[in-house]
Amino acid sequence: MAGLRSLLVCIVVVAATIVIPTSAQLSASFYNRVCPQALPAIRRVVKQAIFREPRIGASLLRLHFHDCFVNGCDGSILLDDTSSFTGEKTAFPNANSVRGFDVIDDIKNAVDKACKGSVVSCADILAVAARDSVFLLGGPDYKVQLGRRDARNASVNDANRNLPPPLFSFSQLLSNFQAHGLNLKDLVVLSAGHTIGLARCTTFRARIYNDTNIDPKFAASAKYNCPTTGGDNNTRPLDSTTRRFDNIYFKALLQQKGLLHSDQELYKNNGTDSDKLVLKYSRNSESFAKDFANSMINMGNIKPLTGNNGEVRLNCRKIN
Repeated sequence: MAGLRSLLVCIVVVAATIVIPTSAQLSASFYNRVCPQALPAIRRVVKQAIFREPRIGASLLRLHFHDCFVNGCDGSILLDDTSSFTGEKTAFPNANSVRGFDVIDDIKNAVDKACKGSVVSCADILAVAARDSVFLLGGPDYKVQLGRRDARNASVNDANRNLPPPLFSFSQLLSNFQAHGLNLKDLVVLSAGHTIGLARCTTFRARIYNDTNIDPKFAASAKYNCPTTGGDNNTRPLDSTTRRFDNIYFKALLQQKGLLHSDQELYKNNGTDSDKLVLKYSRNSESFAKDFANSMINMGNIKPLTGNNGEVRLNCRKIN
């Protein structure tokens, strides 16, 4: 009996050494002790996914953005519908649009294997996968703040209310970002996430047929694959170097070649602060990279669940 008690005490002591750290603050070193293999494991899977399909990098970046703008960076966008809530996947900005969930599943499996348990949250996986996607496609490699926990619910209505649509005006875009604790610089620089990836015809049809601040040849080219009716899911690159993270996005705005209405709203050539930022980033790729990294960190700090709030999901698609 004494031997059994000693064994049980030993087990408890060992278990105590692998408890996930809890903190009210995010930290780049959050997993350094509990699982130093976590971040390398995430990057390996993201690298493999981008090698198979370069577009997936933009999809993973967008998942993080759409997660953070709906009740904070809490992994809620990954949750499937249940009998008690309708999740965010079917919200208007997300339906038939957000993608990459299978890659997140692959990452979760790889990280749990590397860590010998479920210690890394799905919300943190989204943040790191977004960073790795940006870096692997030529963008900055910044330190992600970690320690988020996962939400136990999701809301289709909150997603519809909080995610800015491509038809928003500049004032609507700025108000939306400010409502999430972000500022003008964050708006301009984070919009340049559109330097990678594709857009569906349904998101830019109104711009190419109705807007006047658009290069005529650019509009005509876009109309070729986006008719006035039909072809909603036909895609077009968001900029001319869609597989490389660079500042071509800003140079396109100067030429009135922003594909989305919301993109071109950032530059109207009338001397606004937004115009000045677009000009700055079009001329200085290093400044863009630095500010993009800082704004991604700012966005990743939107209302995270920390400490004992939320949970660390075993499966990113459902609550424990």
